[in-house]
Amino acid sequence: MEWFVGLGVAGLVLLLLSLVFDGILEGVFDGVLDGLFDGLLSLPVIAGFVSMLGFGGAIVLGTTDLGVTGATATGVLAGVGAGWLTWKLSRLLMRDQTDATPRGDDLIGTSGSVVTAIPADGYGEVLVRLAGQPLKLAATCPVPVARGAEIWVESALSATSVAVRPVER
Repeated sequence: MEWFVGLGVAGLVLLLLSLVFDGILEGVFDGVLDGLFDGLLSLPVIAGFVSMLGFGGAIVLGTTDLGVTGATATGVLAGVGAGWLTWKLSRLLMRDQTDATPRGDDLIGTSGSVVTAIPADGYGEVLVRLAGQPLKLAATCPVPVARGAEIWVESALSATSVAVRPVER
């Protein structure tokens, strides 16, 4: 029974190490097995398998009369189940993606309003909405635009400035 408990503890230690050294085992093979096992050889999956093999085997050995062979078989089945659940859970968590980060080109064609008047030969400020969030940017226009006027963004000059044109109604 000490061997099974030792395996269980070793699996827990391996799980802790996988939290600290994430991705080490995948890097050991240096891309040779890329996509072959699709995460089945990850450290958390192996740790789950070893832990359940050890603790499951110890429980069966201590509570039944199946012997070492029965305890090992039961531990292997429990380990496979724990490894499969770990693999599925990690795939589920890794699939959780966020929306794409907005870029400067996403501003082109958006409307907004002038916050600080834009002179014909300089910069003013405009307020536009990008991904639902207000964004204040420096703006230039070939013609002067008064404060409060509605504008369209024609191009993104930099991360903080745009070229605009007034909306004609």
